[in-house]
Amino acid sequence: MTFSITFHDPQSKARTGTLTTDHGTIQTPIFMPVGTAGTVKAVHQRELETDINAEIILGNTYHLYLRPGLDVLQQAGGLHAFNGWQRPILTDSGGYQVYSLSNTRKIKEEGVTFKSHIDGSKHTFTPEGVMDIQRTIGADIIMAFDECTPYPCEYDYARQSMEMTHRWLDRCITRFDETEGRYGYRQTLFPIVQGSTYANLRRQSAEVIASKEREGNAIGGLAVGEPAEEMYTTIELVNSILPVDKPRYLMGVGTPANILEAIALGVDMFDCVMPTRNARHGLLFTTQGIMNMKNEKWSRDFTPIDPDLGGYASTFYSKAYLRHLFKAEELLGAQIASLHNLTFYLWLVRQARVHIAAGDFIAWKNGIVSRLMQRL
Repeated sequence: MTFSITFHDPQSKARTGTLTTDHGTIQTPIFMPVGTAGTVKAVHQRELETDINAEIILGNTYHLYLRPGLDVLQQAGGLHAFNGWQRPILTDSGGYQVYSLSNTRKIKEEGVTFKSHIDGSKHTFTPEGVMDIQRTIGADIIMAFDECTPYPCEYDYARQSMEMTHRWLDRCITRFDETEGRYGYRQTLFPIVQGSTYANLRRQSAEVIASKEREGNAIGGLAVGEPAEEMYTTIELVNSILPVDKPRYLMGVGTPANILEAIALGVDMFDCVMPTRNARHGLLFTTQGIMNMKNEKWSRDFTPIDPDLGGYASTFYSKAYLRHLFKAEELLGAQIASLHNLTFYLWLVRQARVHIAAGDFIAWKNGIVSRLMQRL
């Protein structure tokens, strides 16, 4: 993988860049739709490519390991061949899913033992095993195995967890470097900064991660309940330490406002389930604000969902029709809404790139954030 910066914003840490993998080139800042179990929910691959123009999507190690399983993925030729997506893929290591299974898992130095949410069967993830699993899945960018601490979190627990994450990282790097991809293309390993919201721990973790000199780095353990200002303070601190010439991936974030503020702080890559999860509940992000499509006010609004956004779903279907689909519990409602929300998120980062290149990103961001986050 290679990464080159193309423009720096003169009034912030925002930058545009080009990230190149064996499955294609990604323009940053970028939002990555989440395809947890090998699919971005309710969206066809053709729509991802032609309507949304997603440049990279995510898969998840925990879910793909359990179902369809590694034997199926390997026989298919990896996730790209299995789901038909030929652009880049990033896989989350499963650390966050293990974190969310707090009642059914045990964390030890060796790794994590957990029970499957599907059938209750017992499994163990080790740093080495997670590298092997992600090699088999075949993503272009794979994540180190880490522990995501909750918020709030006691200082001693955050410190011990961070130190174990660093030890796990060394094991991940060793295993990754002594193995090769299974399908004839190169893979890249990103370490993850942890340390909760404690400044000295985040500083220490960022220094350790930077010292590993991998092709890119990630910031984990945020957007887990902490106030937005604490998240921004942590991002600013970490990005002051992580290498400027390598991509920075903020995991699991977030709202349109979160993304724009993090771009201003020097983040290059984002993912979040918010656009698709909210879409399935009728909550739409638009260029004018946030709409709840189940509200009566849209029942006779025959104007397009978002005529200023562009894209098929947003300009072809009316607000009234989409509201009808949700009230009738038709599956098409979730499909249209998901397609729209992902189109919006990709539009948002493309607009950010345009304004960074033009040198007016901060003025544009400050002018648009309140509008995007208002309830219509």
